[in-house]
Amino acid sequence: MILTEKLTENQALLDEILPVGKSTDLLVRNFNFGGREGRLYYLDGFLNDIVMERLVAQLINLTPKAVNQATDMQDFVDRFITYTEVDIYTKTDDVITQLLAGKSVFLIDGFKGALILDLRDYPMRSVSEPEKERVMRGSRDGFVETVIFNTALIRRRIRDPKLIVEMVNIGDRSRTDVAIVYIEDLAKPDELAIIRNKVKGIKTQSLTLNLESLAECLVRSRWYNPFPKVRYTERPDSAAAAILEGNIILLVDNAPAAMVLPTSILDFLQEPNDFYFPPLIGTYIRMIRNLIFFFTLVLSPLWLLTLESMHMLPPQLHFLGLSEPANVPVIWQLLMLEVAIDVLRLASVNTPNMLGNSLSIIGALLLGDFAVKSGWMVPDVILYMSFIAIASFTQPSIEFGYAFKFMRVLLLILTYFFKLWGFIGGLILIVIVMATNKTVTGKGYLYPLIPFDWKALKTHLYRSKIRADFDSKK
Repeated sequence: MILTEKLTENQALLDEILPVGKSTDLLVRNFNFGGREGRLYYLDGFLNDIVMERLVAQLINLTPKAVNQATDMQDFVDRFITYTEVDIYTKTDDVITQLLAGKSVFLIDGFKGALILDLRDYPMRSVSEPEKERVMRGSRDGFVETVIFNTALIRRRIRDPKLIVEMVNIGDRSRTDVAIVYIEDLAKPDELAIIRNKVKGIKTQSLTLNLESLAECLVRSRWYNPFPKVRYTERPDSAAAAILEGNIILLVDNAPAAMVLPTSILDFLQEPNDFYFPPLIGTYIRMIRNLIFFFTLVLSPLWLLTLESMHMLPPQLHFLGLSEPANVPVIWQLLMLEVAIDVLRLASVNTPNMLGNSLSIIGALLLGDFAVKSGWMVPDVILYMSFIAIASFTQPSIEFGYAFKFMRVLLLILTYFFKLWGFIGGLILIVIVMATNKTVTGKGYLYPLIPFDWKALKTHLYRSKIRADFDSKK
């Protein structure tokens, strides 16, 4: 429906849709200025009282002669509204959406449409470094739950006029703000078109779990493939770097993170620490981190295979065997510890901060000690699984870490039942699962390995030096 020039009609129309008098946080004020009546709708908790008071005081001082000189709402804004963030809407649905997003709606008798004032004062926490993506050197800021502030953090790092921020509302009820951020001449047009069409084509009631809900709407679900199809970052510098590489960023209001699209498996192997140190040190850190992380995939299955083939090993490698007899089969010990590690992780997350670290360490020590003394575990199993648990934290992506965990358990089971052929077949199956995974845009998950692109691959293998062009005349 369209708003008219009569305040009474517009007021009746909005009051019929909005819970005026029912919802305590929806407030309404009536004003008289310049011989005209006005009505203000706003949500408690969003309004900047100081700016609104100054604006209303300025309007009250207007004379009827001055107000009557304005021919329409736009002319009224140009003459008397000094505030910068102002829009005019005539459709009722648009006005309701803007109001429920926290903006203020001002109706004026005699002018068609509604004056939308962005006087929001967001409740937010401080811009602090993310807990999961800490760096030894570099920026200490991180994304917050307000999408406007997140776009500002990116804009602060990329002062390029071709940096585009497209805002889309998703959800029939939540109408969540989703920002598509990219650089116009760097993002691939076909990938941008696919992502834009998928985002705008989402039909759902709400993005209850913000980024996770958006990811589930964008990506076709395959329950048997645990490898993540999108990558998240809570660091503005990482998001800005991804945009400068031609990627597309999605920001969701109420989510303190950004979604990086498209994403291949090698994108998970990079970390901000690689780039805050010189190329030699950055390359060393990247190689050690990735080597250790991939080693966690095969360590326990390979050791289990070694135990089954001790008679084939030279005497120098017999130390790889069990230090004492096992009362419980080793495969069951390994699987129980895989679950126990997650139990300790969940317990530490739900434990108060002042007790979390101490209880997790004490719990691990006590459980490990009693498990060995009672005969449930042998020290060798605890040693290998402790290394895997620690090494898994070298990779910042939780989703990617759990994907490797599921593949390691699968490899363990295949190795136990089919020995060497199970180990080899499991590795082949893991590669097939990764190769058949699809990204949001349909880009190969193993790119730039398949299809092979050496120029893109070398940026993932080692930390290259940033080259600058200097003017020889200076």
